Amino acid sequence: MGMAPTSTVFRDETFRDDFTFKNSPETVLRAPFPFDQDEYMYSVNMELHEAGEKGTAFEKPFDVDEHYVAEMRDRALVLEEDPMRCQSLPHMTLAGWDTLELLMENLSESYPEWFVLTRDGNNWHWINRPLDIDQKFVFGDESTLPYGPMEYITRQVQGDFAILDERDDNLWMDAGMVTTQADWSLDFDIGMNFMEWHAPVPLAHEKGIFKRALKYLMSIQQGNPARRLNWTMTVNPRLDTSPENYHQWGVENTQVTADNVADKLFLRIELQTLWRLPRSNAILFPIRCYLLSMRDISTVPKWAKRFHRVLKTLPPQLSEYKGLDNYRQTAVDYLLQFDDGGETTLGTAPE
Repeated sequence: MGMAPTSTVFRDETFRDDFTFKNSPETVLRAPFPFDQDEYMYSVNMELHEAGEKGTAFEKPFDVDEHYVAEMRDRALVLEEDPMRCQSLPHMTLAGWDTLELLMENLSESYPEWFVLTRDGNNWHWINRPLDIDQKFVFGDESTLPYGPMEYITRQVQGDFAILDERDDNLWMDAGMVTTQADWSLDFDIGMNFMEWHAPVPLAHEKGIFKRALKYLMSIQQGNPARRLNWTMTVNPRLDTSPENYHQWGVENTQVTADNVADKLFLRIELQTLWRLPRSNAILFPIRCYLLSMRDISTVPKWAKRFHRVLKTLPPQLSEYKGLDNYRQTAVDYLLQFDDGGETTLGTAPE
């Protein structure tokens, strides 16, 4: 169904300017398609983050795919332009070391051909072959790394990362590396609690979804991570759709036409996982972004049929909140040709 890690060739591509990003057919099939039925309503949809089927995005705890090197290059460009995309409040340093340990351990165990971690007490040696990094450092001593521990390791892992401090019966977004977000700002949200940063989401508050979600998140135990899928849409394969750069990408939302929708409009999928950290008791919240063009989706009959029905029946409040109104009908019209009206099977896997 997908490529084994050893066969992956990292693409030389861009997520800005000339937009040379492209998915291989194998990468399309391994994507975590977010719809398990033919309609969508915002829900908690949490499950244990257990190892999934071989060749899927769920196979390993942290997914590394053909876009890895290019995504890390794009992250470095964002941080060069705006260092505030990575922030950590002073009390979150220990959680940063927790994060570094969790990511280095998992990457080196999951992909030993690319990542190597050796430890002699607090003397650690980290090798990242795809990014040509060879770093010896002392665990717990920030002076031995070129960046703080959270920034150092999240410059080397796909997806955004928020670290949530637990106190006063709530979770507080007190650190993060956020360069591939769907129109939200770490600089604005940092220091906010769970209810405050989710305040703009329509319908969910009235249904009590966030109260249930917060209760669930605070019950997460070390060694038992959880996951959920979220989604929106993006014009062009642009990772950095931040409020800070709205002046660059906002106008693109009006440029989708029947002639270009297949390759210009993307389903933006977020694989969100949640990990209890051992020393700090904080929760690490990785948000991994996957981009599928409408043409990519059309190559998987079940997905094309289902996404047509999801978009066609999406509640207006959710369409507006997700920013889809400029191009939703164009997408529905394009996907109609792939929907024969027949039944689809439950679940997200291709037929």
